[in-house]
Amino acid sequence: MAYKYIAEAWADTEKSFVDELMRQRLIEWRRQPTVFRVEKPTRLDRARKLGYKAKQGFVIACVRVRRGGLRKQRPKAGRRPKRMGVKKFKPAKSLRLIAEEKAARKFPNLEVLNSYWVGEDGRSKWFEVIMVDPHHPVIKADNNINWISQKQHHRRAFRSLTSAGKKIRSLRRKGRGAEKFRPSKKAARGGK
Repeated sequence: MAYKYIAEAWADTEKSFVDELMRQRLIEWRRQPTVFRVEKPTRLDRARKLGYKAKQGFVIACVRVRRGGLRKQRPKAGRRPKRMGVKKFKPAKSLRLIAEEKAARKFPNLEVLNSYWVGEDGRSKWFEVIMVDPHHPVIKADNNINWISQKQHHRRAFRSLTSAGKKIRSLRRKGRGAEKFRPSKKAARGGK
């Protein structure tokens, strides 16, 4: 029942206690490094929905990602490209997937399970990434999560096998109109 009220508070942060809470947190988080470990999830309801359990082998990492599109330098020498190729470039990945990859690089012995948004300001966005130790005996003994110990899930964040990665690869679409997204966009084009 408590999770319901937590979810309602996070659904509209400006009208609930979350706005003031996050204002204080962001002041602390700006001083932290890009990726740092937190003791427990900020949004317990969301973390539990995405597979988090308060047991050994589970780690929560908070990751900062800079907002906005790709910033490219204006060409300084040589022939001038007509449109310069500086503005309006968008990254092919979502910021959430970038956050998962940053966390996976910081903790190479852990696997990314999932992630969720926790805050933002004008310059950055923060995501909490749920990570699992695939070699931990408690994880290996848990039938709900021990699938992550299998070798095909190794470095899954970098192969876009997490939820954020599958969304970018259009794998949430099914049926009519989605024929060219499986097994991948590249494979559907004939490997070009």
